[in-house]
Amino acid sequence: MSLESLSPSQISLYLTCSLKYRFQYIDRLPKLTQSANLVFGGAMHAALEWLHKERKKGRQPPLDEILRVFEGDWNAQNLGATILFADNGDSAEAMVRKGKELLSQFFHQFACTVKEAELHFQLPLVNPKTGELLNVPLRGVIDLVEDGDVLDEFKTSQKSWSSADLPDNVQLTAYAYAFQMLYGRPPKKLRLINLVRTKNPKIEPMPTERGEQDYVRLFHLGKEVLKGVNTQVFIPSRGCWLCKDCEYNQDCREWTGNES
Repeated sequence: MSLESLSPSQISLYLTCSLKYRFQYIDRLPKLTQSANLVFGGAMHAALEWLHKERKKGRQPPLDEILRVFEGDWNAQNLGATILFADNGDSAEAMVRKGKELLSQFFHQFACTVKEAELHFQLPLVNPKTGELLNVPLRGVIDLVEDGDVLDEFKTSQKSWSSADLPDNVQLTAYAYAFQMLYGRPPKKLRLINLVRTKNPKIEPMPTERGEQDYVRLFHLGKEVLKGVNTQVFIPSRGCWLCKDCEYNQDCREWTGNES
């Protein structure tokens, strides 16, 4: 059950519901359903990734091409899948419409010079105070690095985020850490850009900061997650925010312990 690497998504999932972590990353159980929110987020990320890779090439694609990428990815994910929609009344048609509206807003409001888009990394995770090294590397993907050392992470959600939640966001900490390891300096700006799928869709850029103490905490979080995985500590977290459209809901209800 030993891991070859650890991602910020794995750390976050283990901390939120360690049993879902087991189902997804260890047992690799088939997903009987798909969350409409995850399908939407995947299609939005596909469109933004395509846009920024085109911009990195020096091309400014027209808006209609970006919208076609979004709709094509949405349709591909829906083929043959059972999609679970949340209880907020959003239909497939409404989600596609809101996605196109958000992408249109982004296209007109967020022009930038792209340094890197979908930057993959695999790096040692080091405690900066003691030099202790985690025995597996940290891996992940940074959504966007703009010229001027601006690091952006894109999220899609059904409501605004609270700025109070940003300091503890593991992904932002991991990406700022990776940026510093890759470039030898901290990012000048670190932002979560939230594409909010409300009745009137809106985009909220949310700046935050990271420093040495955040990287120390990231190291210890990674170390404790590895310890939990290696000792097979997997506990259901019934009632958490993941439950409402979890792909493993039935497996979780049938869970009777961590027998191999």
